[in-house]
Amino acid sequence: MPKSGPRRFRVFIGLLFLPYTGMVLAFTVLGGMLAPAVDWERVGALLLIYALALGVGAHALDALGSANKPWGTVFSARSLKAIAAAALVASYGIGAWYMQRYAPWLWPVAIAEGFFVLAYNLEWFHGRFHTDAWFALSWGGLPALAGYILQTNQIALSALVLAGATAALSLVEIKASRPYKAMKAAARLDHAIDPAAVGRLEAILKSVSVGTILLGIAAALARWEASGMR
Repeated sequence: MPKSGPRRFRVFIGLLFLPYTGMVLAFTVLGGMLAPAVDWERVGALLLIYALALGVGAHALDALGSANKPWGTVFSARSLKAIAAAALVASYGIGAWYMQRYAPWLWPVAIAEGFFVLAYNLEWFHGRFHTDAWFALSWGGLPALAGYILQTNQIALSALVLAGATAALSLVEIKASRPYKAMKAAARLDHAIDPAAVGRLEAILKSVSVGTILLGIAAALARWEASGMR
């Protein structure tokens, strides 16, 4: 969360979980870079789609009823629902146009992601889908597949292997994130915590997110340079 600026702005930026959102965006880029030919407009479109759907929509839903988090009640439940609805409608509107025109095979991924954005964040079915494994699949594996499918309208073994790798990275992130958030919440309530443990978890989270984002940028730069589009 930013240290300066109006409180609502700072809280909104914190709510977006930009380091992890950046990881997911990098996953979509990595998937796209596996394609034999890269359409950069589609790369940009998918970045926007996931920025809206995950960065804004999913995190707004996750904030509903989360009074123990740093943003508390800065945004009302009604505001959060409106933000989530607007972001998801926009993302699916953009996605539908590209899917009907270029990649109908992306519909199964889009439907699955739509289910998870609600079932995971709102803890439907008694939280059955609010687990680390489903998190890794929905926001780790599927974004990489989406990146490849939007470019090719097909699935390849290499894309499935990449999806396994990105799911594993997401699993590392969520395994470190849960205890880290719990410790930070305890600290806000003036409970005793182990600063060294917090530091280790924070270092893991920063390393995984920064490393993944740089990997996505490197892959995109390599394809850009190879195509002569400097």
